[in-house]
Amino acid sequence: MTTSKNPKIIAYLKPQCGWSGGVRAVMQKYNLAYEDRDIINDYAQREEMIRKSGQQLSPCVEVDGHMLADISGDEVEAYLLSKGYISKSDAPASAPTNSACSDEEHARQQWANTQFKK
Repeated sequence: MTTSKNPKIIAYLKPQCGWSGGVRAVMQKYNLAYEDRDIINDYAQREEMIRKSGQQLSPCVEVDGHMLADISGDEVEAYLLSKGYISKSDAPASAPTNSACSDEEHARQQWANTQFKK
């Protein structure tokens, strides 16, 4: 089992989304360094996420080369705990870690997805 305290984390996230906000909140809660890749405003990042994860849903989080596809903040936290990357903290997260986008956020993201140009 990997016990590195500084895993390489790449998070493929939407700028505004409940699920993405939950992943960010877990990273903040545990003071984890990570790359926040914008899949809405950067088509190349979205394509990389799809290629690596084999699907189009987000968030996706890659931890030391292992892809966690279509995942919540709670699930990211559980994975990191199970692999020994972090120790359990009872500190509150800065945002809900298992919450969907609001209808307004979802509509905004759907519109943004239609704006991609290759």
